[in-house]
Amino acid sequence: MTKTYILKGLDCPNCAARIERAVRAIDGVQAVTVNPVTAILNVEYADRLTGQITGLIEQGVHKYEPDVVVLERKMGIVDLESGGKQRLVRLAAGGAVFFAGIIVFNVLALPLPYHVRQAVFIIAYLILGGNIILRAARKIAAGQVFNENFLMSIATIGALIIGEYPEAVAVMLFYQVGEFFQEMAVSKSKKSIAALIDIRPDFANLKKDGELLKVDPLTVNAGDIIVVKPGEKIPLDGEVTGGDSLLDTRALTGESVPRAARPGDTVLSGCINLNGVLTVRVTKLFGQSTAAKIIDLVENATNKKAPTENFITTFARYYTPVVVALAALIASVPPLLGFGTFAEWLHRGLVFLVISCPCALVISIPLGFFGGIGGASRKGVLVKGSNYLEALSKLDIVVFDKTGTLTKGVFKVTGIKSTGGFTGEQALEYAARAESFSNHPIALSILQAYGKEVVRAGLSDYSEIPGCGISVRADGKRILTGNNRLMTAHGISLSGQNGGESAAGTKVYVAVDNVFAGCITISDEVKTDSKAAIAALKAKGIRKTVMLTGDNPQIAAAVAAELNLDEHYGGLLPGEKVEKVELLNGQKRAKGKLAFVGDGINDAPVLARADVGIAMGGLGSDAAIEAADVVLMTDEPSKLVQVIGIARFTKRIVWQNIIGALGIKAVFLVLGALGLASMWEAVFADVGVAVLATLNATRAMGMGTARKSVPK
Repeated sequence: MTKTYILKGLDCPNCAARIERAVRAIDGVQAVTVNPVTAILNVEYADRLTGQITGLIEQGVHKYEPDVVVLERKMGIVDLESGGKQRLVRLAAGGAVFFAGIIVFNVLALPLPYHVRQAVFIIAYLILGGNIILRAARKIAAGQVFNENFLMSIATIGALIIGEYPEAVAVMLFYQVGEFFQEMAVSKSKKSIAALIDIRPDFANLKKDGELLKVDPLTVNAGDIIVVKPGEKIPLDGEVTGGDSLLDTRALTGESVPRAARPGDTVLSGCINLNGVLTVRVTKLFGQSTAAKIIDLVENATNKKAPTENFITTFARYYTPVVVALAALIASVPPLLGFGTFAEWLHRGLVFLVISCPCALVISIPLGFFGGIGGASRKGVLVKGSNYLEALSKLDIVVFDKTGTLTKGVFKVTGIKSTGGFTGEQALEYAARAESFSNHPIALSILQAYGKEVVRAGLSDYSEIPGCGISVRADGKRILTGNNRLMTAHGISLSGQNGGESAAGTKVYVAVDNVFAGCITISDEVKTDSKAAIAALKAKGIRKTVMLTGDNPQIAAAVAAELNLDEHYGGLLPGEKVEKVELLNGQKRAKGKLAFVGDGINDAPVLARADVGIAMGGLGSDAAIEAADVVLMTDEPSKLVQVIGIARFTKRIVWQNIIGALGIKAVFLVLGALGLASMWEAVFADVGVAVLATLNATRAMGMGTARKSVPK
């Protein structure tokens, strides 16, 4: 079983990692992830924990964060509140006392007793830092010593001990100010990212007994009739039964051109109805609708962590104890060896502690990936994990399916040739009856060409043979429709057809009781942006582009030549596509990744085998979308080029934060150890780096608003 919780008030990325480990340690918990950006906890657990799991999770959370509230999540984007208001009150009160003391004792130089001076600064210190000391004490009592609260508490208490009262208060004040601005930056980032994907409708106009009732979309059932007025979001997936309108699909596809919706058309939740009134018959519950799936995919995408994130999480886990040990050595060893006084080196050790907080790294890395995923969704590309976003930045080989991926997948019968005593009309009728149970684009084109209602009475023993065709009995006769491989398997001669291979189009052969009845030629068109997409991929450094198809080799060769693909393979069964991908996997450069782009149900095994499986989401099958790691909502190959640009841009931002944060901290750690940096400068180095890294991470989500170009 699975459940999702909101950890309201969680603003400590280090604690998020500790909570994840604590919940994972619960007996019966099978999998758990905590997203430090959205503060969402997902847990998969054994049935025997039903009824207990919430209490057990609360225990694990409160071990590290006693003030965090654990709530079961409802559908929709999470709006997390931080402790910003409370922190602001403490800043105002403590800062007022501190600066009043500075003015009285330094500016006015009033001759007040020394203990009064101490009392004023201690009061200011307790107002500003009391909650931090309390948190540190709680975590120490719970066995968790090394965290940012502990570092700040030890550093400032040490400053008080050696008589540096103004410095201790100033450090706590600036730390709180920095944390306040960091919270604001993170909160703004979350809201901005949420706005990119906030497609959840607030209500549905349910038509019932001749009246319109405004209801929660969660309460609407499949088959119900809803009315969507101009300006409203379509709340659930369905089929238009009345009205004409234009739909704004930008939230789903990233495209600004409105799409027409007429009776018989399928409409997706999350789109905005622009003008006319639409009556829609609901086809899916809200939890299964497009809007719900997109929200879930984007919010939970960072559960699948990129290798860079895993490295930073592990690094931070060991980093804090190491710097505490180094600070202790700095404070104790030099004075014992006769190099300066104990107070001098203790001060240097305390400065070292203040600088060492790892918050900038721990929050900015997942925030950067989350922003990149949000930006990609704005472009109409759903990335199911930050690990896949990072993999997209390393693509070396891209493998494409043909039909519905590089070509439109909209087939049209362009020729019928009969033989064996059958007329063309008879051959088409037999083919239509055989294909009447299939939803393959080729089958639909045959049914469209037939143009009549298919008589299914008398059909039996239906069998779809993957990669070959269909076998069925009609009125006692065995009908075979499919490619030359199917005919050869049944010993049927394709006299005069030259094996049925032709670059003019796909050929479907028809046989009745093992007698060759005719050949139906079906043509498909290359998508308008396929050639440009292949050229752009090569311009981005993709070393090899390959096409795999079940279509005949001559057609594959013609399409490959038109698109300037590096390699192509035709006439492949689904299993043979997997074998080709396995072979290509062995040809990747070191650290390079392979992506497979497809749309059909037969592509699901290959999508799952590739490093990154990419499905065409608009016309693609549900099986392909489920198996894929990335979904292109508009079925345009050019979207792949855009998301690679977003992935590389995001990766650059992540590494800028890693190198920048570690570099600046390293410089100030050295300065602190040498006595060249004070605590004031140290706290600026800590919180300043955190704020800068957070703001830099938010640049990734800006990629979603760029319409014209994407950085290489």
